[in-house]
Amino acid sequence: MIKIMNNKDKDFYLYLGKFFGSRIVQTKTKDRLYDDDNKTWYLYIENEKVQAVVSVCDGIIKNVYCTNEDLLVELLKKIKKDVNLVSSTVPICYEESYRKAGFKITRLGTYKNFVLIRSDV
Repeated sequence: MIKIMNNKDKDFYLYLGKFFGSRIVQTKTKDRLYDDDNKTWYLYIENEKVQAVVSVCDGIIKNVYCTNEDLLVELLKKIKKDVNLVSSTVPICYEESYRKAGFKITRLGTYKNFVLIRSDV
């Protein structure tokens, strides 16, 4: 099940609270998740657990994390279909998932842990 939320929603921290400040997330993605007011969060929930999460703000993907990359691909496809995305700098660790979801990838020379993705292909 895909759920769309922001940090004002009643169950937001029930679903996402454990990801903010998580060393597991930071170790995997080389990035941190912040609960900024202007982000829309897309969650893929399976077996009552968040399996994939992506935040979007002003058409830019801001955060990506998952425990199941197949579900991340599904989530990215939905976002690509529903949101007028512009290019986004995202963690390189999910590079194959971005490709499977149909994004064009550009390597960023100065950022070894991130890639630029575009949906205009």
